Amino acid sequence: MSAAGESGRAQQKQMRARAADLEQAAERATDPQERQRLKDKARQLKEQSEHAGGTGKQDIDPTM
Repeated sequence: MSAAGESGRAQQKQMRARAADLEQAAERATDPQERQRLKDKARQLKEQSEHAGGTGKQDIDPTM
């Protein structure tokens, strides 16, 4: 695997971890606006992570 591939995977992992942290913070938030802001940010990070590396389904060759 190339260094760029490993770097991308590490970045995806960090984004997913940050998204999980934001979701947990949203659950603890008492202010509804802050809760929604945190949830939205977590969703954006998850989407960025998925778009950056895909979900893996595109990498599977159905002929194999």
